[in-house]
Parts: sequence; C-alpha cells; structure tokens
Amino acid sequence: MSRHILFLLSVLVLPACNQQSAGPNGSSGFKPNPRQVAERPVKTLEIGAPAPDFKLPGVDGKFYSLADFKDAKALAVVFTCNHCPTAQAYEDRLKLVAADYRDKGVALVAISPNSPLGLLYEELGYTDLNDDYEAMQQRAKDKQFDFPYLYDGDTQETSLLYGPVATPHAFVFDGNRKLVYQGRLDATEKPGSANAEDLRAALDAVLTGTPVPNPVTKTFGCSTKWGWKLEYKEKAEQECKQRPVTLEKLDTAGVRKLVRNEDSGKLRLVNVWATWCGPCVMEFPDFIVLQRMYGARDFEFVSLSADKPDKAPKALMFLQEKYAFNRNYIFNSEDKYALIEAVDPQWEGALPYTVLVEPGGKVIWKSMGTVDFSELKKVIVDHKMIGRYF
Repeated sequence: MSRHILFLLSVLVLPACNQQSAGPNGSSGFKPNPRQVAERPVKTLEIGAPAPDFKLPGVDGKFYSLADFKDAKALAVVFTCNHCPTAQAYEDRLKLVAADYRDKGVALVAISPNSPLGLLYEELGYTDLNDDYEAMQQRAKDKQFDFPYLYDGDTQETSLLYGPVATPHAFVFDGNRKLVYQGRLDATEKPGSANAEDLRAALDAVLTGTPVPNPVTKTFGCSTKWGWKLEYKEKAEQECKQRPVTLEKLDTAGVRKLVRNEDSGKLRLVNVWATWCGPCVMEFPDFIVLQRMYGARDFEFVSLSADKPDKAPKALMFLQEKYAFNRNYIFNSEDKYALIEAVDPQWEGALPYTVLVEPGGKVIWKSMGTVDFSELKKVIVDHKMIGRYF
C-alpha cells in the first residue's frame, strides 16, 4: 500500500490532528468526494484562449456550465475560497461587481479551486471555515452571495484548465468567450481601500468593444491547494503527534490568575473538563483544532481538568491520546466548589464549562455544556485581536 493511500486512510481515523470541521449539510443530492490528484504542470490560461467548459456543483445544489451564462455579454470567472484572508478581503467587492454589472449583461461566477485534502489547520488562522463543500455553503449564506459559488475540490479538473495561481484570481471573457483579462481584482487588499478597479476596467472594455488596457496583471493571495501536495499535511500531522504533552497542578489562586488572563497578551480560551464527563471527552479534540488554527496568532487554548488530583495520571494519558500539546492543568484540590468560585462565581457547576477571556479578564464568550464550535470560531476570528484580514 502506497504512502499516500496510507495517509488518506489516516485522515479518516485520527481525531484532533486531522478532522476537518464542516458547515451544515446541504440539501442537494451532490455528495462531495475530494481525492488525490495526479501531479502535473499548471499553466494559466492565455489571453485569447476560449473559456474552458465545466460542470460544477454550486452551493445552491445546482450544477452549472458555460451554457448557463450563454446570454451574458461578458463573463467573469473568479477563483476564490473560504479560508484565505485575501479572498475574504475581496468578498464584498465581488458582491458589488456582481450587483453593479448584472443589469449591464455581465455574469459573475466564483469557483473554489482548492482540494480540502491539501488544506492544513495551520492555514485556517484567519477563518472559521475550511474549503470543503459544506463550508462553502455556510460562507455563501453568511455573506449572502448573490452569484453562483461553485465547488471544484473533488478532482480540480476545471481549475487545472484555467490555472489560477492564487485566490482570488479573476478571468474575464468577452461575448465570444475569449479570454481578454486575467489577474487581480485591484491593487489594494485592505477592504474599503479599492473597488475592484482592474476587474471593472476589463468588464467595461468588453461592454464598450474596446481593448482591455492591461489584459494581464499579477495576482496576490493564498496559493491554490492542489490535490497532490499532501505531504505537507502528512508532515504537519506527524509534528502534531510528536509535540510534548504535559499536565501541571494548579491551586485556587492559580485558577483565578488563569481566568484573569493578565499575563498572556492573547485571547485565552479555558475549558474545564474531566475524564469521567462524556461530553467533555467527545468535544475535546475540537479544542486542539482551535489551537492549531489560531495558535500562531494572539490566541491560546488552556485546559483545566476537574478530575481528582489522584487521577492526574489518567487525565494525562487522555491528553496524550488527543495530542494536547497546549497548556494543561489539573485542579489540586477535591473541593469542586472552590474550583467553581475561582473560575466563575456565576458558573452553576455543570461540565463542560468553557470561557473566552480577553487580556485583563473581560469575558467575551462562555458556554456551560457542549460547545457550538461553529459559533465559537466566528467569535474568535471576528474579534479585534484576530480578524479575517492581514
């Protein structure tokens, strides 16, 4: 059995180190099946080339091809995705272009070219979603996309024909579906600083029958995640499993200090759990995912075990099984009421209990019981200390 096949099988069974979070399931009959793609040279479509046809599922459950846009005077095909900060910075501009040019006979379609298999948790630090089909449906809903958003993550056949080098990457075709422009939307990434001037200029040129002033521009953003670059993910998983896992005892004063968060300069997520708590055990791997996603930014996850002090070996064994390389503590007393008061006097004591704290102790989110991780990731990434853009 080849190394790549073994790796793909491991994606299905490893818990915290490889499970990908997803949005709600779509209602369509389409079932995504991302798979490894044979490596090949990728060449960006050249000016004058005909638009390659495609048949791709949209987030609305419908399949789209070039024929669905046959009446458009101009067609803009923009390769973008959920996770990339640059792509997210241009989402509102894409919506404005679609709205401003719709009545002028222009069609705009977005395609996500990325293979979900090639995306690392460590690349998701600016987002709450990955690039799989269900997550695309959620992002389109969250941002109220009013243009088709298509998925090419299974085989990437369409993306290989167009050759996007980064997200976003725009391709503009005239009425005869010949390529007249490819490149950036505009020259300034920061939202509110530009209005997709390069893309608009290309569309205006097609509508007026004039040459595009600058038919080729460079594009900037996250590289396309091709389905043959799986060795990077495999390496990341191995590094995750090799990190040391520790468990330290913490007294009441230490717990209070932990929750006050006066020493980190980061958003601190504290989860109080126990090995005997079924929901705690089931959701714990998702906290490790959060650490991998946001740990390179101003964020840290800290676990606090409510197990009895003499159960520390059992708690440590569990943490090792989950590759919990984050900071882990166990309360050094059997007085659970002292623990409750030290964490949060308003906490009623049910496990699990999770709290997100700013530096200085301001609580910005908390949950008694199992966590809605879709909600929590949005709270984290939309906080002023994190953010979706550079």
